[in-house]
Amino acid sequence: MTLNCQGPRPRREFLKVGALALGNLSLSQVLTARAAAGKSFPDTSVIMLYLHGGPSQLETYDLKPAAPTTYRSMFNPISTNVAGMDICELFPRQAQIADKFSLVRSLHHDIGIHSDGGIIVLTGKRPRRLDPTSQSKSDHPDFGSVASRVRGMGANSMPPYVAIPQKLYMTQPAYLGVNHGPFEVGDPSPLTYTPPALKLSAKLVGQGLDDRKQLLGELDRLRGNLDLAGSLDGTGQFRDLAFQMLTSPRLAEAFDLQREDPSLRDRYGRNLWGQGCLLARRMAEAGTAVVTLYIDTPKSGPDFTNWDDHNGNAGRQGHFAGYMRTRLPYLDDALATLIEDIFARGLDRKIMVVVVGEFGRTPRIATNSTGAGRDHWPDAYTALFSGGGLRMGQVVGATNSKAEFPIASPYTPYDMLATIYRHLGIDTQFSFLDFSGRPVPILGQGQPIRELI
Repeated sequence: MTLNCQGPRPRREFLKVGALALGNLSLSQVLTARAAAGKSFPDTSVIMLYLHGGPSQLETYDLKPAAPTTYRSMFNPISTNVAGMDICELFPRQAQIADKFSLVRSLHHDIGIHSDGGIIVLTGKRPRRLDPTSQSKSDHPDFGSVASRVRGMGANSMPPYVAIPQKLYMTQPAYLGVNHGPFEVGDPSPLTYTPPALKLSAKLVGQGLDDRKQLLGELDRLRGNLDLAGSLDGTGQFRDLAFQMLTSPRLAEAFDLQREDPSLRDRYGRNLWGQGCLLARRMAEAGTAVVTLYIDTPKSGPDFTNWDDHNGNAGRQGHFAGYMRTRLPYLDDALATLIEDIFARGLDRKIMVVVVGEFGRTPRIATNSTGAGRDHWPDAYTALFSGGGLRMGQVVGATNSKAEFPIASPYTPYDMLATIYRHLGIDTQFSFLDFSGRPVPILGQGQPIRELI
């Protein structure tokens, strides 16, 4: 659709343009991107690879080769370039660069439900009511929405919170307002990929859109139509930012993967994992504060990327037995290249990479008629940290001989989030008012992981 700036257009048409421009964000949402007045923040970003479904610690970063056969993985550990840090044999590229990341093997909490476990990990708040069907939504914003609200729009008119290819299903911006939800950009791996913002940008260029005053008038009229409850208060001073985001050459450049060396794209992997990590690096480098990769494809084909397979996820028999062998190399290529790329570009102090799921998997392998595998286990699992100016090349914490419980330096998702907020320059004791007018701190508990600082 072409944006015609020669006269008024129906409200419905303008809303369609807004949706086209910003994925699942409309113009009304972008207009309320607020910067904290008089507050300066470090030029830092966080990329989180969220491994939805819960990857097994015993098949990834905390193998226990001496455990009984009913516990240990069929995969073997391999040495890394860091003495004493062994990881899964299907992570050979990560093994070569282990000095550029650290493992926290002692992460734990107490909720073994996908959505509710994810809510704790991503928001630092316990759900009020546990939902065993894993359909619950957060009552509080996740760390990306908090960063959007506190830090505002990034440099070069970059959206502060980007989701690749889709937003996290269990969280919502809640009382911060829908304008602080993530900018969803879709799957960047197809050769024909064009993000929503670029689709509109090309049309604006074709129309020679230079009547700034008229566009700002359109934005004001849109605000008048939509701001029924005062939710868009204070947007006047930020309408220039909305215009800049719609027409920003830097934003267009950040999305243009064709600017990358084809050999580097090949190293990342010409798939959703690889190109998603590459786009995440480009967004963070350009000024986006938080980028999440939440990849949840159907249970079919070799690119199956939901880690919730239960039977067969230990690599043994069963319908899903082959997926672990395929999924781990996908992660290895994409993640290792992302880390290498960040360090090679000198971005390792600016960008922090975090790899984590909502929980781990039962150490004891359960066997039934459909196969053998591991179920939900929040009592012990691993998170990977890279960059962010943190101390790299170490293992933090430890679990017992069967990877059941932490026995050294136990940490929680609250501590993980405190580490992330520290990097983003956000005061975790700052409070927002919830829907009832009650002040809610950004993070009520948790301290940055001291071994990483």
